[in-house]
Order: sequence, then C-alpha cells, then structure tokens
Amino acid sequence: MNKVVVVTGVPGVGKSTVIDGALKQLKAQGVEYGFMNYGDIMLDLMREREGVTNRDEMRKVSTGPYREIQREAAKRIAGAAGKNPILVDTHCLVKKPEGYYPGLPRWVLEELKPESIVIIEATPEEVAGRRTKDAARRRDKELLDEVMEHQLLNRASATAYAVLTGATVRIIHNRDGKLSKAVKEMVEALR
Repeated sequence: MNKVVVVTGVPGVGKSTVIDGALKQLKAQGVEYGFMNYGDIMLDLMREREGVTNRDEMRKVSTGPYREIQREAAKRIAGAAGKNPILVDTHCLVKKPEGYYPGLPRWVLEELKPESIVIIEATPEEVAGRRTKDAARRRDKELLDEVMEHQLLNRASATAYAVLTGATVRIIHNRDGKLSKAVKEMVEALR
C-alpha cells in the first residue's frame, strides 16, 4: 500500500482551503497525490442506507449504523490507496449528540494505516468567524470554549492514533491572512 496522510481539523478551520492549495503546488512540482474526502464517501453511503441528505445530518445518525458506514468508507479509501500517495481529509473527532465520537477508531486505522496525521488549527475566534461566513453549510454554533476544547481533544486523539499506528503528527496553524504559510507547511509535510 502507498503512503496515506490523514489531514484533520475542526469544522471551519480552513482545512479544505489549505489542502487545495498544497495539492495544486505539489502538482505543479510534479508530485501527484490522490485525494479522498472521508465525509463525502460516508455521505454517499449514508444517502443509500440512512436517507441522509447532507453532511451536517450525518453526525445525527445513531452510533451502530454510523460505525458500519465508517468501516465501509475506510475499506473504500484503503482500496483506492494502491497507485499514488493519498491524502485523506477527515476529522479526528465528530461532535455527535451523544458526545465526541472518534473519526478514526481502531478499525479505520487498521484499514488506512496512515504514515502521517496532520492537524490544521486556528484560534477559536478565527474558526467561529469562518463558520459564520460559510453559507454552504448548516453548522451548529459553538461557543469559543467549545471550539478550543474540540481542538485540544483533536490533538489528544491524533496522538493516540499515532501511538496505535506509528504515524507522525504535525500541527499546522492556519491563521487569518497567513494562508500561504499554512499551505507551505502542508507542502513540506506531504513531500
């Protein structure tokens, strides 16, 4: 299996923007990465099995079916990771009504076998501001303390995932007005 890099961050941190910029720069340098969004794969499966219509409804699916779909998504991603290195856009933790749920439980890690886990972070104020501007999503509003808590738990989860897999963990700060710096760090992490 080829190199798998997991990129994670709380909703609204700018993860997709950093990933897109890094993949464009790498392609211009002749470095090809496959890209898969874990949530998109899960959404396709949840549409079929649970009647979910958008990504923001996914976390409300009960834990049993959620786990089955999560496992199936991991198998699909692992199956696609045979040709080029692959970057997987996902979440360390999903905030569900029951509490935080691991985005990469053991059975997902066993399928993906990540070489590296990259966490994108920003200040809670920056995350809240970005969420407010994202009209395409129907995200729950969180207090700044909740955003900070989620980011701290992401760090702890990524470290635990790394202990289980031997992956490295890297934190990239995506600060307002400093996107090019975050993209440069992501390119370095993927090289």
